[in-house]
Amino acid sequence: MPSVKVRVGEPIEKALRALKKKLDKEGIMKAAKAHRFHDKRSVKKRAKSKAAQKRAKNARKKGF
Repeated sequence: MPSVKVRVGEPIEKALRALKKKLDKEGIMKAAKAHRFHDKRSVKKRAKSKAAQKRAKNARKKGF
């Protein structure tokens, strides 16, 4: 669990910004949003396949 120490006289907004940055860097917010709703297996499978096709297309574009 990420934590941010707030110094004496430091504005709360600054500490919140630092906490949000840490959460974003560790991918916690992305994981929370992904688990917000339940998707059927078929929907997950389709999305995974679509993402793989997109990665393959970008790799071909770049010449890998």
